[in-house]
Amino acid sequence: MAATTDTDHEKHTGGASRPPAARRRPGPIAMAVSFCGELLITAGLVLGLFVVYSLWWTNVVADRAAGKQADKVRDGWAHDRGGPGALDTKNGIGFLHVPAMSKGEVLVEKGTSNKTLNDGVAGYYIDPVKATLPMSGKDGNFSLAAHRDGHGAAFHNIDKIEKGDPIVFETKDKWYVYKTYAILPETSKYNVKVLSPVPKESGKKEPGRYITLTTCTPLYTSTYRYIVWGELERVEKVDADRTPPKELG
Repeated sequence: MAATTDTDHEKHTGGASRPPAARRRPGPIAMAVSFCGELLITAGLVLGLFVVYSLWWTNVVADRAAGKQADKVRDGWAHDRGGPGALDTKNGIGFLHVPAMSKGEVLVEKGTSNKTLNDGVAGYYIDPVKATLPMSGKDGNFSLAAHRDGHGAAFHNIDKIEKGDPIVFETKDKWYVYKTYAILPETSKYNVKVLSPVPKESGKKEPGRYITLTTCTPLYTSTYRYIVWGELERVEKVDADRTPPKELG
């Protein structure tokens, strides 16, 4: 039997055995890129959670709070507690109904601070220009504000309102029916003239009974303000069944 040569052994084994090459450690640049990538992923997740919280969860919380407060107001009305709404501003003075916004009823309370509006309600201005409440029966501007995104987003679909659309305000004993007559899609957040008793920027020059809706624009920002103006067409007395005006179907 012939002796096995080294050459023959290499043929059968595929060559001499070699130790595995040691793994190279990534350089400083590669480590920095990897670290930055992980940071970006983490930041993206945090940002995503923040968006969910801001645009969804705050709506859930605010709608619950507004619903509870609205129940208190209606319960007070049903049990004839307090006045007709003109002075009873602790829990809310009434409900705004704007079919074009598809929000249903929106409770209206005193003030436009975030503390008030974050509960998913609309608030009437007391500063820098004091709103004229419709229950007073006086000429003036019933000016309101509400959030457009997050915290109930009561005025989210304000851009769906068109000229001629109804805006109805409900109190304990009256329905105030307004008709939209002018819209300002964008103006400075510092433009307080839109709240004037006679809102001349809307085209009006004489005293009247007006309503003004204000909110932030564009969507998801607070850079500018979106304005809708309406003028009172009529007042209807609330009947025993609280039958809504025809504009609310």
